[in-house]
Amino acid sequence: MELFGDPTVWLPLAFAALMGVSILVYVILDGFDLGVGILFPMASADEKDRMVAAIGPFWDANETWLVLAVGLLLVAFPAAHGTILTALYLPVAVMLIGLILRGVAFEFRAKTTGVHKERWNLAFFSGSLSASLAQGYMLGIYIMGLQQTPMTVGFGILTAICLTAGYGFIGATWLIIKTEGALQLKAVSWARRRLWGVMIGLGAISLASPFVSERIFEKWFSFPSIILLAPLPLMSALLVFILWTALKHLPAKEDRWNWVPFSATAILFCLAFAGLAYSFYPYVVPEQLTLYESASAPESLFIILLGALFVLPVIIGYTILAYTVFRGKATELRYD
Repeated sequence: MELFGDPTVWLPLAFAALMGVSILVYVILDGFDLGVGILFPMASADEKDRMVAAIGPFWDANETWLVLAVGLLLVAFPAAHGTILTALYLPVAVMLIGLILRGVAFEFRAKTTGVHKERWNLAFFSGSLSASLAQGYMLGIYIMGLQQTPMTVGFGILTAICLTAGYGFIGATWLIIKTEGALQLKAVSWARRRLWGVMIGLGAISLASPFVSERIFEKWFSFPSIILLAPLPLMSALLVFILWTALKHLPAKEDRWNWVPFSATAILFCLAFAGLAYSFYPYVVPEQLTLYESASAPESLFIILLGALFVLPVIIGYTILAYTVFRGKATELRYD
């Protein structure tokens, strides 16, 4: 372990990076299939089948990243895991119930017809919506330092609404890529109407984060940080402009530029995550526990790292394989 320097420094940092990447990939990938579920009530029966076909090969692979992130938090930062889940017990329970309901509805809606299918469609929408709202609320409360006050709860509700709109937005941009005809036109319209949620959510988080603590305020607004960090908000504004412009001119002939909204949204999410990571480092629990204080023993982390280096390529390979095999437009939904 001494080959890499002080293991009490680089091992917690390595696990924090792995956990951060897992969360980011989950938000982008499972965000779009949760978003498709949120958009369900606005589609016709045939369109709902096509929407499910657009995410069917990917949704279970996408959720693997959430399992990886929570697992890394548990084994690498057990003290932080206990603190975070204790503060967020109720929204975590709501999220898990929503994901379970969504997974069950995904399978059962294809094996029934009529009124029963409509009920499973409603369950699929309800599970997607509740999971999205719970994740947004957890994000808001985490940014506020896990404090439960009227102001922080209000901010959590705001981030819940905005993240849900953001998931609906990225879900619509995915449908622009995977569908055609009338459904693709609807997806463009859905994306245009939900761009406001992305803008408000990013703005609210960007404005609130520096005021959570004097430390974060100094990190952003002291000199020369304010100059060095200026590209983050400027690039975010540019990406929002690209999204607004692209959606005005879509769908394009031969699907030439239909990938632009989804790609720009993914980059926008990456920039937002980078800003949050910079704001809260080195804390894994804001203003309470640093990643070094809450980390497991170096000997344990090193053994876990060996396992993670084996598991991570498998997850990446499985994800790449799924997206490669099922590339192209969504076809008719079939289970035979």
